[in-house]
Amino acid sequence: MEQLPEDWQRGLVIAAHPDDIEYGAAAAVARWTDQGKDVRYVLVTSGEAGIAGIPPVTAGPLREAEEIASAKIVGVHQVEFLGHPDGRIEGNLALRRDLAAAIRRHRPELVVLFNFGDTWAPGYVNSADHRAVGRAGLDAISDAGNEWIFPELTDLPPWSVRWAAVVGPTVTHAVDVTGTVDRAAASLAEHRRYLEVLRSEPVADQVRAIVEQATGPQDGFPAAHAVGFELYTFAG
Repeated sequence: MEQLPEDWQRGLVIAAHPDDIEYGAAAAVARWTDQGKDVRYVLVTSGEAGIAGIPPVTAGPLREAEEIASAKIVGVHQVEFLGHPDGRIEGNLALRRDLAAAIRRHRPELVVLFNFGDTWAPGYVNSADHRAVGRAGLDAISDAGNEWIFPELTDLPPWSVRWAAVVGPTVTHAVDVTGTVDRAAASLAEHRRYLEVLRSEPVADQVRAIVEQATGPQDGFPAAHAVGFELYTFAG
């Protein structure tokens, strides 16, 4: 198992919903910001359909606030919400254009994405939003570097990304997050209202179990806690 490249300065994490990043990847983000890297978040939705019993008009601002507070704990101070409809994201050219524009705005060397396969594990279906955002995000990396695919983005010069790192069931590279799991847990705990409705267990117990599972040892990688990625390399 190889170490994920860390000879970069700016990273962009693209996710479908508030809390997606905190299910493990935030531990890697905390490591990178500790190294002095500039990491930014782009959330395709505001997660407004994610809390049972709370109408979207109320849940959206609540979840945005939780995500912004969560991001600060791991050293991220730029969080952008694109406003696509939670639960109804369409994996189309409009989404690719919005993500390509975000990549051009933030100009990252590394883009972090999340599992866009049909399942999380055998028998566990991945959500339509995750599938759409992950696949469109990977395509948008190439789009962002091509001046002719979305010529309407005239105010945003093309930008070429060096790598995409996808959090998911296929792992080719990893980072040691042994020193940042506590901050990752604190980051996830900021999604308190969401977690309170999600399960009956106390939030602290949920957080501990989620982070332990998401940052466990990776086969062949010398770390007590690690986050694994599938690495894609681009011409940039």
